[in-house]
Formats: sequence, C-alpha cells, structure tokens
Amino acid sequence: MSKPKNFLPEKELIIQLKAKTPLGFDCLYEMYSHALLGVIHRIVQIEEISEDVLQETFIKVWKSIQSYDPEKGTLFTWLLNIARNMAIDKVRSKGYRNESKNQDSENLVDILDSVNNVSYNPEVLGLNNLVNTLKPEIKVVVELIYMKGFTHLEASEELGIPLGTVKTRLRNGIIELRKNFN
Repeated sequence: MSKPKNFLPEKELIIQLKAKTPLGFDCLYEMYSHALLGVIHRIVQIEEISEDVLQETFIKVWKSIQSYDPEKGTLFTWLLNIARNMAIDKVRSKGYRNESKNQDSENLVDILDSVNNVSYNPEVLGLNNLVNTLKPEIKVVVELIYMKGFTHLEASEELGIPLGTVKTRLRNGIIELRKNFN
C-alpha cells in the first residue's frame, strides 16, 4: 500500500495536531480514517452510523489531542481506543437501538451488502499477522475486545472465564503486540 498523499511521521503529526493546523488534521484523516472506520463498522454494522461515529471520533481527537501521552502508547493505539469506545457507546445508546429496529427490509439488504464489502482491512497495518502470533487464549480475548467490540465483562461471559483472567490476557496481548511497534 502506498503512503497517503498527506503523510507525516507520528512525532511531527502530533506537533501539528497540538498546534491545531489544517495540515495536521488532513494528515490525521488521510492516514487513519480507513482503519478506524473499519473498526467502527465492525462494531456498529450500519454504514451511515459508522461514518457518523468516525466523524465524531475525529472531532473528539481534535478537541482532546492535548491529553495524548506518547509515553502510554502510539498515536494509533490512542485513536483506536477512542474510536472503539465511541462505537460501543453508540451501539449501547437508545437512539441506535431505535434506529436498528426501524430499518426496513430493503434498507437491511443494502446494509448486509455493504457489510460483506467492508473496507476494514487489518492486513494493511499487518495487524492480522501480529494478532495471529499471539497464544490462542490471548488471541481470542484480543479479537473479542478490539475486533468485535466486546466489553471485558462480555468477553468473560462469552469465554466462560473470570474477568480478571480476561484483563490479564488482554494486558499480556497488548504487551506482546506493543513489542512490534517499538
């Protein structure tokens, strides 16, 4: 995959974002929108709402970039967590549940078609290969929480393991994955 037209190294991008420059926002959007939309869409599963959540995510990032701490993780990890949390919040909202119930059958077919052509492509970032290197018991937790939008408690219930075990496996998985980015 070629570099986006507007591309900055992460440190420079953070400087531009904290300075609130248009270049910073353009690069942020071009570099990360595709991957973040894929994660959001996997959770929300309705294209129009996914796009709204993506827009809300970028607004939140723009407003809260000063709180980003590179010592705690990469910019992408921070963005991913914001996008994931906003998508989960949207799915849990009353408005989303009402919207989901009100989808007519013709629209549902369109949604299903678009889901089958989801543009989320973790291979672009090599995430699938990295996640596949994890131990199976860690991999399943990472996939449930980060790819499918499960909460820690939901993952615990789904896997039939204690909540503490889910958190430990997730932490171990993140530590292993982080080694590939440092």
